[in-house]
Amino acid sequence: MRRSRWGLLAVSVLLAGCGGSHPTSSADWHAAPSSAAAAPSASAASPTPAGKPVHIRLFEADGTTWGIGMPIITYLSAKITDAHAFAAATTVTVNGQPAGGAWFFQKSAIYSGYPIEAHYRTEKYWPAHAKIHMDLATKGQPAGTGLVFDNSLTLDMSTGAANIAKVDGKAERMVVTSDGKQVFSFPVSLGKASTPTFSGTKVVMEKDKVQRMTGPGYDLKVPWSVRLTNSGEFFHAASWNGGNIGQRSTSHGCTNLNVDDAKRYFAFAQVGDVAVFTNTGGPTMPSWDGYGDWNLPWSTWKAGGLYKTA
Repeated sequence: MRRSRWGLLAVSVLLAGCGGSHPTSSADWHAAPSSAAAAPSASAASPTPAGKPVHIRLFEADGTTWGIGMPIITYLSAKITDAHAFAAATTVTVNGQPAGGAWFFQKSAIYSGYPIEAHYRTEKYWPAHAKIHMDLATKGQPAGTGLVFDNSLTLDMSTGAANIAKVDGKAERMVVTSDGKQVFSFPVSLGKASTPTFSGTKVVMEKDKVQRMTGPGYDLKVPWSVRLTNSGEFFHAASWNGGNIGQRSTSHGCTNLNVDDAKRYFAFAQVGDVAVFTNTGGPTMPSWDGYGDWNLPWSTWKAGGLYKTA
C-alpha cells in the first residue's frame, strides 16, 4: 500500500513497492537520492545580526548534467514566513537568456534540519543540451519577521538529451524517445486495479542496479530499478511477471519490464528524464511525491506553494 511520505519518514519507513505475481515489495527510503553527483553544495554560513539565520543548500552540484524535467532544488534550514526576497534575489538563465521560471515552496523530508524545500522550474521542460546558470543573491535578505538568509549561492549545470518515456496502460507499452527520435518500445505491466500506478508526469529520481525491496515475509533484491516516486514506484525488471508483461496490469504499482528491456532502459536513463503515464486507472502523482512538479499547472506553480512570491 502507498503511504504518506511524512508518515513513512517519521518511523524510518518502508516505501510502497510493486511486483505482479511476486509478493508485494517495498523499498527503503534514501535520505538523498543516490544519483546525486555529490553532496549538495552550499556556501559557508555567515549569520548576520539582522535576525535568526536561514541557511540555503542546493541539491544539484556545479558541472552536473540532468534530464530536461529536473527542477533546481534548494533546501531551507527554517520555516520562513516570506519568500518575496528569495524570489527577487533569483536570476536564472538558459544558454545566456532569461529562463522565465518560478519557485514553488513545499515541506521537505530530505535533510534533517531543513524543513522547507523550494523547486525552480520553467513553464515547459528545460531545452535539451542547454547550459543553465543560477545566481541566488539572498545573503542578508529578509525571510520574514526576525529571519534573514545567511548565504548566497550560484549554480552551473547542464541538460542532456530530451529523453521522454510515454507509458500507456491501455496498450501495456512504454515508448521512449530521445531528442524526438524513438529509441525503445517495450511491453510493460502496470499496477492492478487495487494498486494502480499513478498517472501523470514523473521524473527519474535515481537508479540502482539492485534495489532491496522488503515487506512481510520477504526480502528481495530487484535488478535494474529506476525510481519515479518517493512512495515506491519504479521501472524495474520483473522476471517473475513475464507472462503478464505486455498483456495485462498485475503489479503493485511499479512498471514491470522484461529483464533485458529493464537493463537497456537503466543504461540509457539519466536522472531528470521525463516519464508520462496515461490510462493507468490511478490518480495523478502528487507533486510532492518525488519530482512531480510537472503535474501542477503553471498558474498554480507561479503562485509559489507554501509562500507567495509575487
